[in-house]
Amino acid sequence: MKFNIRGDNVEVTPAIREFIMKKVEKLEKYFDGAISADVQVKLKVYDKDTKVEITIPLKSLVLRAEEQHIDMYAAIDLIVDKLERQVRKYKTKVNRKPRQTKASQKIDAAVMLLEPEVDTVEEEAFQVVRTKRFHLKPMDTEEAILQMNMLGHQFFVYTEAESLETHIVYQRKDGKYAIIEIE
Repeated sequence: MKFNIRGDNVEVTPAIREFIMKKVEKLEKYFDGAISADVQVKLKVYDKDTKVEITIPLKSLVLRAEEQHIDMYAAIDLIVDKLERQVRKYKTKVNRKPRQTKASQKIDAAVMLLEPEVDTVEEEAFQVVRTKRFHLKPMDTEEAILQMNMLGHQFFVYTEAESLETHIVYQRKDGKYAIIEIE
């Protein structure tokens, strides 16, 4: 793993860097072999709080978590626990359901990550402040819902493994899920 550790209003000391690397590298035990990923870590310090954000983009999923705490080291411990839970949940779900042969024949692509953006709305016109491009990974609906929930997003766009059509899954106000099929 390659680490990119940045600090806002805080100096990233060698002790903090080593602590983060030691804790995050424990996630490798859940995977076959070493993880080749760029781990993005953001440390922010406020008046009485610290905030830690970690994003680990992998081929089959994106691990992302954030935590606020008074003590930065405690926040790092809590965030690694969250990431471990995400990995275990993902591994359990994926291993429980056999992979479909069509999906395994397709090219390995990155999981689509859709981060909700807070856009400012001007009275005159709408302004696009960010554009992202993603490769859609073929998966079934259950896996797409799992990815959406793990990322904490409001919706998720994916390619349905059987039909290879683009679908959008989202959670309704009643807690149930709905799918939009693109024609």
